[in-house]
Amino acid sequence: MVLCCQVTNVENVKIFQNIIHTTHNTMNQDEKMIEDQVLTLGQPLSDFLLQLEDYTPTIPDAVTTYYLRSSGFEPRDPRLVRLISIAAQKFISDIANDALQHCKMRSTNSSNHGSSKSKQGTKDRRYCLTMEDLTPALAEFGITIKKPHYYV
Repeated sequence: MVLCCQVTNVENVKIFQNIIHTTHNTMNQDEKMIEDQVLTLGQPLSDFLLQLEDYTPTIPDAVTTYYLRSSGFEPRDPRLVRLISIAAQKFISDIANDALQHCKMRSTNSSNHGSSKSKQGTKDRRYCLTMEDLTPALAEFGITIKKPHYYV
């Protein structure tokens, strides 16, 4: 599942571009430092970069490259694109996990106030991602969502 959002606030776009620019500059500095230092200091980083080339993230590199280019950043290093894809995957995973926890808490609260269900019935329960659960999960990350008037 890929969650896409469009950043409309000009300040947020500038912050995102600064993060990407800082990450790119830091990566160039790190590469220069690795070349200058002894291999033992850079060994864990080089191992990580080798693992990064073999790992296939959930969010394809083409999707990440598209959104990076649309924000004004031209990625030259495929490892940087892969790293941003993994960071985005972690971000989405954290949001989905928090939304699941909100859903579980809401369902246990409603089952405690309603009829008494057996634990077997709640163990096999399927959960559905709703805006009611997603809104507080995103609020923890500083993202506010408001429903359009025709859905209220």
